[in-house]
Amino acid sequence: MNEYAFSDIQVGMEAGFCVTVTQEMMDAFRTLSGDENPMHTDASFARENGFGGAVVYGLLVSSFYSRLAGMYLPGKYCLLQEVSTQFAKPVFVGDSLSVRGTVVEKSESVRQVVIKAEIRNQDGSKVNRAKIKAGMVR
Repeated sequence: MNEYAFSDIQVGMEAGFCVTVTQEMMDAFRTLSGDENPMHTDASFARENGFGGAVVYGLLVSSFYSRLAGMYLPGKYCLLQEVSTQFAKPVFVGDSLSVRGTVVEKSESVRQVVIKAEIRNQDGSKVNRAKIKAGMVR
């Protein structure tokens, strides 16, 4: 876990990590969210409707932005204030995702950083993008 203080953060800083989506992640998200939509739970149904299999929950994919901010950039001393995310392409169990973020703004008056972030799959295709606002406590 990075421990950047607000004074350490500079516009242009970057960080990221890779993660592979597993069926266990899907099962845990389904349990937590209560979302039983067959597009996410039934591969045959999803294929019948034009997808390559059950589609990973979009908010599961977007939840990796919480890891990005809380663990990597800025890290320990931040709390998410806003995440605006856009879904570009479907994600499937087994996809390897690269989650990256770049600090694009820093506001001294409210001790907030803005991070432009994106998630790409193993083929390099952008599957999600986001604007993250994180407040800094230190």
